[in-house]
Amino acid sequence: MKTMNYALMSGLCALIIGILLVVWPDAAVNYLVITIGVLFLLPGLLGLFGYFASSRQSDGMSRPFPIVALGSACFGLWLMIMPAFFVSILMYILGVLLVLGGVTQLSNFISVRNVVKVPVVWYVISVLVLIAGLVVLFNPFQAATVPFIVLGVSAIVYGATDLIRLLFYRRKRNEKVTDVEIIE
Repeated sequence: MKTMNYALMSGLCALIIGILLVVWPDAAVNYLVITIGVLFLLPGLLGLFGYFASSRQSDGMSRPFPIVALGSACFGLWLMIMPAFFVSILMYILGVLLVLGGVTQLSNFISVRNVVKVPVVWYVISVLVLIAGLVVLFNPFQAATVPFIVLGVSAIVYGATDLIRLLFYRRKRNEKVTDVEIIE
């Protein structure tokens, strides 16, 4: 059940991100980087405030300065102040995620092909998602909006096919067949 919840959330998030990237490719990218900056800034600030709040207590124990929290807060500020600098890096990360998503979908369809019939179109779509990820990886600096629109359309296709896979093929699979997981 946990795997299905994760796959459902993953598919929905990919669908939402894809729609946002297609509708607002320029703004979506900058806001995504700024949001990531906020996600680094908040825990960093909490760690720093916690350190200074606890250092005022007189429990006699010395605490080391939270260097990781300071680094997280500084990196978050940097992301928020200079999002355009990180957009190019983000392209590589999102391209890798599409490649991994395409490979994962292919392996999931291959794992259920003995139990249910998987139409060829699902394999083709998974390969197209994989190819789109490779295109984004090898052409990240072409026109700024084109790769993000390609990335957005690919994310929409990936999210939709993953949700369809969950809805239709999960019910038909028997309990002996499980999702393929990549162990690092």
